[in-house]
Amino acid sequence: MGEGQPFSLPLGSDDIVLPFRVDALDTRGRSVRLGKVLDEILARHAYPPKVERLLAQAIALTALMGSSLKLDGRFQLQTKSEGPVSMLVVDFSTPADMRAYARFDAEAVEKLPANARDGQLLGPGYLGFTIEQTALQSRYQGIVGLDGQGLEAAAMQYFRQSEQIPSVVRLAVAEEQVMIAGTRRQRWRAGGILAQFLPQAPERMRVADLDPGDAPAGTPKHEVAEDDAWVEARSLVETTEDLELVDPALGLDRLLYRLFNERGVTVQNPLAIADQCRCSEAKIRQMLAQFSAEDLADMREDDGQIGITCEFCSRKYRLGAFSSEVEAGSR
Repeated sequence: MGEGQPFSLPLGSDDIVLPFRVDALDTRGRSVRLGKVLDEILARHAYPPKVERLLAQAIALTALMGSSLKLDGRFQLQTKSEGPVSMLVVDFSTPADMRAYARFDAEAVEKLPANARDGQLLGPGYLGFTIEQTALQSRYQGIVGLDGQGLEAAAMQYFRQSEQIPSVVRLAVAEEQVMIAGTRRQRWRAGGILAQFLPQAPERMRVADLDPGDAPAGTPKHEVAEDDAWVEARSLVETTEDLELVDPALGLDRLLYRLFNERGVTVQNPLAIADQCRCSEAKIRQMLAQFSAEDLADMREDDGQIGITCEFCSRKYRLGAFSSEVEAGSR
């Protein structure tokens, strides 16, 4: 998996993914810092704060994972669960376009305490990751159960089960007060780190076999001691505080140096993250053209137009005639 398209950006910037490697610990990873882009994505939906915070985590996690795509394509994170927040969808399209939305039960969300855990918002269900590579016309999907856990824990479970690469993920979300046009308002920020153990010798990556689930009682579990280099790298990432991940005064380059300076850390070119939806009138017309003339007639409002609102960016479209109607009328 690659490091994304290079950009010449100050390393202390917001809205970037910064790839890094620590050769002494055979560790590679990416860090993310989101500010204005995150706030713009969330602001257009007016979600309750609990939902915004959860979706912000999903956006940060998607940026960390999607930015590893080698070829043109798309990475999508999606949850489907039985909790108050029944669905999260985050799209990452190369080189670095992000869009996201959430579905939730407003009444159920309101009943939760202000400090509700992610698992309480999501409930039982699954977290899925989909990778589509355009040139290869290939599609890969990995799924992991949520089982009442949050996105950070579920992501690490996914790496253990699906990729079997020793990995650690840290995510953090916070609000900051800013002055905009003379008005004080709250704005969201998010940050995160994904580090993975990738030694040249494959035998050093050995991981314990997954529990088959049907082993007789008392069967000893297969255990493999972690490599000392990975234990050190993982422990360093785990010590990262939430404030360090979102602090606008602490650039990602400085944060990575703070974590790994004793071992030596190298950063690659940062990748600029953009708030960009892929919806368009042409795509919506193409989609609606697949419906029958009768179905389209049922969708029409009093003025004869069909109203469509993009779930991702909330843009509203009002459209007229479609090919299926024209074909039906010409018979």
